[in-house]
Amino acid sequence: MKGFRYFIFFTGLALFGLGNAIAVKVKFLGLHPWEVLNVALYQHFGLTIGTWGVICGLVLIVFSYFTARKYINIGTFINAISIGPIMDFFLFLDILPKATNTWIDYIILLSGIVITGIGGGMYVAAGIGAGPRDGFMLSISEKTRLSVSQARIVVESIVLLIGFLLGGPVFIATFIYTFIQSPVFQFSLKIFHLVVEMRNKKRCKDKEGIALIK
Repeated sequence: MKGFRYFIFFTGLALFGLGNAIAVKVKFLGLHPWEVLNVALYQHFGLTIGTWGVICGLVLIVFSYFTARKYINIGTFINAISIGPIMDFFLFLDILPKATNTWIDYIILLSGIVITGIGGGMYVAAGIGAGPRDGFMLSISEKTRLSVSQARIVVESIVLLIGFLLGGPVFIATFIYTFIQSPVFQFSLKIFHLVVEMRNKKRCKDKEGIALIK
């Protein structure tokens, strides 16, 4: 069962990185606040967009360690060090659709947002662990007594402001990103949670059957 959960987990991470890479190809339409920051840091200091994603993720893990370390586990570290390189890998391959400066770019961005939402739902449903940003939001919520959604709004607004001041790609899609990605994430989470549960129940029945035969 654990092997199946890790398969779902890593497939989700791969899709999440792919979705981010697709969105970056049309970044002039706007990106998610965290990606706005990563792109801005890349533009100012070099390295790669994915590398800055890893650095930011590890910084958040360190912060969470001192505030609410219960939200940190093996899945958190895997998430932090995997998604950025996966995104860089897809960008390096140069096989993704490029910006056309037409309405097609909106379709490209939408596909990236949807793929990211599906991937996010998958890796969370696997139950291996939340990502560094999710854990950070939960720790902020716990320490400030804000709801998780309120903590997310506050943190992502600050991140967006920093990214904007650094010259990151902020445009209309930045402000509608969550309204598209969140429903897809919730649907994906529900579906793959059921898949994991069904797999678990089937495995338990198979064990019971083997025990009865013995």
